[in-house]
Amino acid sequence: MKTLIKSNLVVMLMVVSFLIGCKGKAEKNQNVDKVDQVSYSEEELYRPNFHFTPKKAWMNDPNGMFYYNGYYHLYFQYHPESSVWGPMHWGHATSTDMITWNEQPIAIYPDELGTIFSGSAVVDIGNTSGFGKVSKAAPIVAMYTSSKKLEGNDNWKQTQSIAYSNDEGKTFTKYDNNPVIDNPNIKDFRDPKVMWDEERNKWVMVLAAGDKIMFYDSKDLKKWHLLSDFGQGIGGHGGVWECPDLFKLPVLGTEESKWVLFVSINPRGPNGGSATQYFVGDFDGTKFTMDKEFETALNKEHNYWIDFGRDNYAGVSWSNATRKDGSKLILGWMSNWDYAQVVPTETWRSAMTIARKVQLQKNDNGYRLLTNPVEELTNYRSTKYKKENIAVKNDTKIIDSKTIDLASAEIQFNISNLKEEGFTFNLTNKQGDTLSFGYNHTDKNFFIDRRKSGKRDFSEKFANRVSVAKRTSLSSDLKGTIILDKTSIELFFDNGETVMTEIFFPNSPYDKLSIEPNNQEFVLDSIEANKLNFN
Repeated sequence: MKTLIKSNLVVMLMVVSFLIGCKGKAEKNQNVDKVDQVSYSEEELYRPNFHFTPKKAWMNDPNGMFYYNGYYHLYFQYHPESSVWGPMHWGHATSTDMITWNEQPIAIYPDELGTIFSGSAVVDIGNTSGFGKVSKAAPIVAMYTSSKKLEGNDNWKQTQSIAYSNDEGKTFTKYDNNPVIDNPNIKDFRDPKVMWDEERNKWVMVLAAGDKIMFYDSKDLKKWHLLSDFGQGIGGHGGVWECPDLFKLPVLGTEESKWVLFVSINPRGPNGGSATQYFVGDFDGTKFTMDKEFETALNKEHNYWIDFGRDNYAGVSWSNATRKDGSKLILGWMSNWDYAQVVPTETWRSAMTIARKVQLQKNDNGYRLLTNPVEELTNYRSTKYKKENIAVKNDTKIIDSKTIDLASAEIQFNISNLKEEGFTFNLTNKQGDTLSFGYNHTDKNFFIDRRKSGKRDFSEKFANRVSVAKRTSLSSDLKGTIILDKTSIELFFDNGETVMTEIFFPNSPYDKLSIEPNNQEFVLDSIEANKLNFN
């Protein structure tokens, strides 16, 4: 009898299991269909045509960027199981031109020391680390923050670790003696950026430590020595300092060179939330000192940000990629911590900015960075539209989707003898969405207004203000470059002296670009638009 009962129970359990399995499969299929529908909508409306996005899940800061043997490598903060922030890995993508990207397998996974936070990677050409193999490619050494949550509270212990690669960055082996820098009892102690100091034949590293930057040096990338710190009470504060970078730039048109220090801050950017400031000065191998003239200007105007839009954060430079003219190449995360985790995409979240070239100039305004799209973008130009001497008396159509696809375009314009004129460009669609941007001459401000740009109710902070940037150029001519890619705009005014980047989520693609005067009619000297083709 016991055997019969047991047998019947087994049969019943098998039937129940089968039914549950069928139900589970049905639910799974329904969920897949649902995800496919969501994905389709996102792919059509929101996934950029040429800015890098992960195929799925969450992404934030660019990490470990280097150039070697014809490839640009981009690693990034990545949570592969969700579209919201979680335990971080280093995702990986490669490109031959910084424009078209191929996503690669995850490069570095969390371990017993914690999740893998931001950091950098260098090409150890001289094998100073000893990680290289004879007659093989130079080792790639990554330095990153290991962040482990402490038991019983919400704090994290952050230490610095290294890993090395002997296959040009495809896979990494973690160093046996990690961490290489322990935590000196500092809560926010992270984001190491390493560079080779050629003049002094050593590695130098900058590290964010709460409200300051700490400088270290090393001969072998394993043993690090604290040199100095910089930043307390200097520049923008009110938020945590993050993702520093240090590099040397020639001053255009001179024999002079200066050191530039990037520091990202969140919150308290110039238009709210996340942003990246910069400092110009000198580095003697031990200490960074601001240039006196730059310091005076900084204290007066607090106007030194690499981007005044709300969506360019944690940008750093590529290692081993300095151009012949001495310029550096950078990339940033195209989002803002004010709303990054709630933007209306579910398959993936976040994109990177377009890769940019950074130069340093000095004029009557003092030292200023010039930031512009890398020249490689011009290789993707296809359809071209150009018009000159356009009389702008009221809202004047410039381009529509029949002329140039505004979801993938590069546009350049020029206004000479600006005088009292101000102007507003309007991107619009048939749904009534409008993204406005331009120049207000009365306040001498550039601006972006996305308050009517489409979906914006996912966050109170997304469209609660018009973003503005003070014009610093003294020229009477105004030149601008506009990069459009479905859900982002990148504006480069005055040869890159003022830059603004913002994202948006229209209900349908923008199909018309028009311009209107703010005060009085004027002449738009020229406008040239190129469709960017990535097929």
